[in-house]
Amino acid sequence: MVRVTIDGIQVEVPEGTTIYEAAKKAGINIPIFCYHPEIKEKIGACRICLVEVEGMKDPVPSCSTPVRDGMVVRTNTPQLRETRRFVLSLLLGTHNQNCPSCVRNQSCDLLELSSIYNIPEELPFPVQVRDKKKDESSHAIVRDPSKCILCGRCETVCGVMQHVFAIERSWRGNEVEIAPPFGLNLYQSPCVGCGQCILACPVGAIYEKDSTEQVWKALADPEKVVVVQTAPAVRVAIGEEFGLKPGEIVTGKLVKGLRLLGFDYVFDTQFGADLTIVEEASELLKRIENKGPFPMFTSCCPAWVKYVEEFYPEMIINISSAMSPQQMVGAMTKTYFAKKMNIDPKKIVVVSVMPCTAKKGEIERPELRTDGMKNVDFVITTRELARMFKQANIDLKNLPEDDFDSPLGLSTGAAAIFGVTGGVMEAALRSAYEMLTGKELTKVEFESLRGFDNIRIAEVEINGNKFKVAVANTLGAADELLRKIKAGGKDVKDIIFLEVMACPGGCLGGGGQPIPTDAEIKKARAQAIYLEDTQATFRKSHENPDVKKLYEEFLEKPLSEKAHHLLHTHYSPKPKYLIEEKGA
Repeated sequence: MVRVTIDGIQVEVPEGTTIYEAAKKAGINIPIFCYHPEIKEKIGACRICLVEVEGMKDPVPSCSTPVRDGMVVRTNTPQLRETRRFVLSLLLGTHNQNCPSCVRNQSCDLLELSSIYNIPEELPFPVQVRDKKKDESSHAIVRDPSKCILCGRCETVCGVMQHVFAIERSWRGNEVEIAPPFGLNLYQSPCVGCGQCILACPVGAIYEKDSTEQVWKALADPEKVVVVQTAPAVRVAIGEEFGLKPGEIVTGKLVKGLRLLGFDYVFDTQFGADLTIVEEASELLKRIENKGPFPMFTSCCPAWVKYVEEFYPEMIINISSAMSPQQMVGAMTKTYFAKKMNIDPKKIVVVSVMPCTAKKGEIERPELRTDGMKNVDFVITTRELARMFKQANIDLKNLPEDDFDSPLGLSTGAAAIFGVTGGVMEAALRSAYEMLTGKELTKVEFESLRGFDNIRIAEVEINGNKFKVAVANTLGAADELLRKIKAGGKDVKDIIFLEVMACPGGCLGGGGQPIPTDAEIKKARAQAIYLEDTQATFRKSHENPDVKKLYEEFLEKPLSEKAHHLLHTHYSPKPKYLIEEKGA
């Protein structure tokens, strides 16, 4: 531990701590752009966080300068204030300032700091906004170089956290930009659509592709039956957009709000999560019986599936064939539900509300269609739904509560924990245990799988047999684990089941969640999700009465021919770079 004095406040921190982190512990918030709190990557690019250190001639970047014992730091001097004003003016001089119509105008760090430091309307030098076109090639993400301030956060998240490297610093001088390599667009790059770059961006240079106008159009069409489903992580996060604390559960209010928007039926993606577990756990037991192939990979996260297709194509066989919960709900809506209600499936429009931007890409995959129809027609993120509520003058926090519709609205606690890292694995083990043993699992919590550590490996005992399972939190962690598995590492050798969620913390930290989404906010959301689980009437997916009824009336049994046709799929290798499509 070392002692450092910052603006007259003495604070003790571990050796190696940066000045910025030490200042935060002292209650001093130094302005920052390039620093990402969840990645200990010292960029030091933006220079907005400069501080003065006693005994040093020039100011130093606080985000990349470690403290030393006895250091005296000043973060607020006339020179520093003037330097920050100058840096902000430079950034504004190359930044497209269409703030009123920017999707980030209520959560823009550049706008906030410009206001705090009273930057004049007339900048001291000519404005030269980068003449770069938007990249709208991706199904999930839009990149707007005219708003980029070159802080490098998105590049760091994509490379260091996710090991995808879809964007990087390119060109030189006035032409420099952060973009996909080789002059490609996002669609041609290895981008998996996870959206962590969106959460990292301090401005509006990268954001989700908006689908709200398409949903409004469907809602206004009297010929359409518009069905909506909402994911577990949405109900513990959307309240933040309406002034509620992170982690407040607003499930009933959310359902009521969706009805007020005009949706004909409101279903729960958690029903699909229960159905996914029944199929996935059955598939795992079949693999155990057939002695592989292991480890079986969960398939709920589309960013993870795409990552395997691009970076580990030889391991595609390891991915579970079970479709994701949103796809299962979509498929059952256009088959089982349509038949029960005597509705022409072609008239049904399925809308998913997801914490995830990668789901926008998932619905476009040709292998996720039923009889030629898309299972899900549109995906909107938590942020997009919040905007729709506000456009419709709906104040979520003051709404009465309502219930999901049947028959795709009942779910268990096991489905709720799909929203947090480790939750899919835990839910699967609850069902797999009872399916394999025929005995009741009295203690349903698997604490060894919980937490936000990047890699968690646990050994579970079922019917006298010990099985090793693992959870990878982020694609970077998955990459690290897969490298070990391929190298025959002793500690990973016998893993039979692996859960991967691309976003840190799981879906609750998804790229479509409210901004900011930091470590403390994610912890609060996780606590709410586990609370939902403990309060649930049923806590194992295979106990869901409506799932049982679905099999009795329609699917027959898990892994049946009909279940395989409607609930399972296959994947194929994908090139990392679509060089041949350059210029398409």
